Amino acid sequence: MATTEAAIEVRDLTMAYGSRVIQRELTFNINRGDIFIIMGGSGCGKSTLLRHLIGLQPPAKGSIHFGETDFWNLPPDDRQRFMRRFGVLYQSGALWSSMTLAENIALPLEEYTDLSKAEIADLVDLKLALVGLAGFRDYYPSEISGGMKKRAGLARAMALDPDILFFDEPSAGLDPISSQLLDDLILELRDSLGATVVVVTHELASIFAIGNNCVFLDAGTKTMIASGDPKKLRDESEDPLVRRFLTRGKEEVK
Repeated sequence: MATTEAAIEVRDLTMAYGSRVIQRELTFNINRGDIFIIMGGSGCGKSTLLRHLIGLQPPAKGSIHFGETDFWNLPPDDRQRFMRRFGVLYQSGALWSSMTLAENIALPLEEYTDLSKAEIADLVDLKLALVGLAGFRDYYPSEISGGMKKRAGLARAMALDPDILFFDEPSAGLDPISSQLLDDLILELRDSLGATVVVVTHELASIFAIGNNCVFLDAGTKTMIASGDPKKLRDESEDPLVRRFLTRGKEEVK
């Protein structure tokens, strides 16, 4: 469960592509055990913020701390090693189509550990079982459904037992039932593994089902205009843009 101890501290973060500022002066905490939602309208910089958090794009200004570690001040090699603590599920699932599910999940274990083939095989089976895919180790991505691909991608993201899991639009392309099953799985994994979870999404059903903390990015002002529990923001925020987004433009949430 979430605590008051910060897993990630973002301080005065400005994100830019050259001279074009995407977001400025972002300051917020992601606590250990949070399911933290990055949300806002299209083009506000949600995925760009995720890229800064997972080490793919450096800040134009400001800092990102993981515990006591100033992430972007680490030497490049140390930063790459630190990133092994992250598990990332991309929107597409990003599975290698020419590899079985077992081979996909084994990749990070083969690259970053000294485990034997037998030990890796056992871990692969364990990760597949955790996401409800026991018995599917020899299937190729083309042979399973979209929801199963997302779960297989999650199994690979968990291969190295990361402290923090990052999801980029995990419900994209899924039907409502598959989306709900994935939400339930994220909650189960957070509770059983004690991981901190960061999710980029605009899906209200998922936001309210799993999120306990969030930041709301605004494309117009190019900064964050709200943070906190999404349900409280929906019910109590005085910002009309936040209320409109979280109620789909309705005066009340039914």
